[in-house]
Amino acid sequence: MVRIASKQPRKQRKARYNAAHHERGSLLRAPLSKELREKYNQRNTRVIKGDTVKVVRGDHIGVVGLVDFVLTKKARIVVDGVSVKKADGTEVPRPMDPSNVMITELNLEDKRRGQKLGGE
Repeated sequence: MVRIASKQPRKQRKARYNAAHHERGSLLRAPLSKELREKYNQRNTRVIKGDTVKVVRGDHIGVVGLVDFVLTKKARIVVDGVSVKKADGTEVPRPMDPSNVMITELNLEDKRRGQKLGGE
């Protein structure tokens, strides 16, 4: 994660907003479920497209869905089934912070991801 010595929230936010591209991956981490935590001996991992997540904070608490895509620039993820209604009645996807979800199932199409996690 982007580390900064200051305790001031404005400097913490500034460090997140101005983080370099290679540091943004650490902002896209989400906690693993208890079963995955025991299996892989890791507390959290980066969220990628295709992971199944459960929303644990916010207005959409309890919703389980696939990650449709990841917005690395804004450090947000879009989950299938999490949307808001606009004034004209149309539904639009709601980007959310990865820390507000829990990964329940991993997308292991990438073999290197499985090796890095220490599982298969």
